[in-house]
Amino acid sequence: MNHIKVLFRYFSNVLDETTVETMWAIEVDKQNGIYKLDSIPFYGPQIATDDEFFAEYDESEQMLTYRYTTKFSGNSILLISIIKEGIDKEVIRDEFRSLQCESEGLGDHYFSMEILASSNFLKIKERLDEYEDQGILEYAAPCLSDKHRNDNKN
Repeated sequence: MNHIKVLFRYFSNVLDETTVETMWAIEVDKQNGIYKLDSIPFYGPQIATDDEFFAEYDESEQMLTYRYTTKFSGNSILLISIIKEGIDKEVIRDEFRSLQCESEGLGDHYFSMEILASSNFLKIKERLDEYEDQGILEYAAPCLSDKHRNDNKN
């Protein structure tokens, strides 16, 4: 498996500005510029782990740059912000890890979380909603897969 850094430039609703983020990807078909995302995005691009995408070298960026998604994995990405003081972010991350949701933390109050296509999204959302109702966290789903969107409707 050959990992490579790819630049993503996108408008982040979280930051309310155009954002640049570099993430790891796996070469799927280098000759045709196809890669698979192997990172959990932080600020809300419309891509999730294991999605395949087209990227090419961009002269102005001076690196391999994301252009568009070619195949969706069915995974989703949620962004979580701990808003209640005294709450240990790592305890909450561990709880969701036990539900097979890997995450990447940033600072003491923020993490982005992967939800696999095979996961029971309703169970995860139920727990997030409980935390939100208790004033512990807020969350957003900038990259919710069709599968998880449909889970949510049922």
